[in-house]
Amino acid sequence: MTNEFLHFEKISRHTWQNLHRKTTPPLTQAELNSIKSFNDKISLQDVTDIYLPLTNLIQIYKRSKEDLAFSKGIFLQKESRKQPFIIGVSGSVAVGKSTTSRLLQILLSRTFSNATVELVTTDGFLFPNKTLEDHGILNRKGFPESYNMELLLSFLDSIKNGQDFQIPVYSHETYDIVPQEMQGVKAADFVIVEGINVFQNPQNERLYMTDFFDFSIYVDAEIENIENWYLDRFKKMLTLAENDPKNYYHRFTTQAEEEVVTFAHNVWKSINLVNLLDYIEPTRNRAEIILHKAENHEIDEIYLKK
Repeated sequence: MTNEFLHFEKISRHTWQNLHRKTTPPLTQAELNSIKSFNDKISLQDVTDIYLPLTNLIQIYKRSKEDLAFSKGIFLQKESRKQPFIIGVSGSVAVGKSTTSRLLQILLSRTFSNATVELVTTDGFLFPNKTLEDHGILNRKGFPESYNMELLLSFLDSIKNGQDFQIPVYSHETYDIVPQEMQGVKAADFVIVEGINVFQNPQNERLYMTDFFDFSIYVDAEIENIENWYLDRFKKMLTLAENDPKNYYHRFTTQAEEEVVTFAHNVWKSINLVNLLDYIEPTRNRAEIILHKAENHEIDEIYLKK
């Protein structure tokens, strides 16, 4: 075990699945298929073995937060204000963060009666392509400097204080921020914030996004596996873009397959891998829990902060 994981408890899948009373997953296989990323693999067994115990753990953290807020209110002799429980979900491109986040959204809304659960991806906080071009960093898209961190911190602060917020919308089809379109986010009971950068904060060294999180998850896997998943996703995106000239990936559908695969490899090595090694993976130990995925996408190990 490296020093990075010294303050984590390593738990096998077998041990983890026995930490929760066996219950029927509160969703169907069809629902699960509809929320998973199209290059991801997940089963109802994974929901039972991994995500129901995780939901139970989040319940413990939420109860603990509420107890602390109540006690602080007594100490300060004032009524404590209800705040959203904010969950950060991080990890590499193509590792399965979106599937984890969407699944948690469903499980939390159905585990906690009448709970409202908002899901936000930090893609919406990327600067528009034109801005990135003007600053000469379009090839650094996804790196820390490509995000409007000031807006992201303002969003988290507003939500934490129970205020609704409007955020930009990002399109994976056009690979850009959608002009004049905004997503309204309510200060719900739970707010899940998902993105490769959610444990980073390059613009304000005195404040991290994790300062706003009540619970945080890092989805992990071996780099070789993530690369394969990324390349597989890239190829599948081409199929979806075949008949859509507006789609960013449409331009690649007229090229030879070998040429496209070479391009995707280069993007992985020069952008996504560099970003992962330099900025994403180094923030892994800021998570409360690390979910490690095996080659077949199944979570085989869990690291829980001691």
